[in-house]
Amino acid sequence: MFEWWHVLADDERQQWTLDPFVSVGPLGFGMRPGEASEALSAVTGEAQRHRLRRRPDEAVAGVEEGEYREFGLKLHYREERLAGIVVDALRGPQVFVEGVALVGRVPSVLEQWMLGRAEAREPNAELSYMDAGVPGSDSLGVVLDVQRAGDHLLTRPVFVPREALDDLSHFLPRDAWSRC
Repeated sequence: MFEWWHVLADDERQQWTLDPFVSVGPLGFGMRPGEASEALSAVTGEAQRHRLRRRPDEAVAGVEEGEYREFGLKLHYREERLAGIVVDALRGPQVFVEGVALVGRVPSVLEQWMLGRAEAREPNAELSYMDAGVPGSDSLGVVLDVQRAGDHLLTRPVFVPREALDDLSHFLPRDAWSRC
């Protein structure tokens, strides 16, 4: 029986590590869609589904978004290069940084961890907030967005490269950010 709000336990998920602004698990920022598909072929049999876009001055449509719905990943591309990685809170891989799990967690607990982490750094350069008070770490390149799981909210991290920090809320399309 399908359970709509079923949250996978950590031991049922792929275990990945964040290398800030460089990679999330096997995915490196700047990869082309084919390279991302090849990197993920070792961890999931699911094929990347692409959403294409064509600008008026372009003859060929380019990949704008890739999705692994069952595996729990959404990839955003800019000019055919990986520019954003969104991990589903319910079933996506678990991503660790500094020994801390970032996926499918209670948002307030991770926000407190980020606040504590910021105290050891220059606070103005470490912590930022998006709409609806969603926290992000400027030194890790992650926004701890949220996703509904029944009557609860869990963290649904969005990972970005360094160049995204100049205008984070507009760097990825609006649908990259949750609407909870």
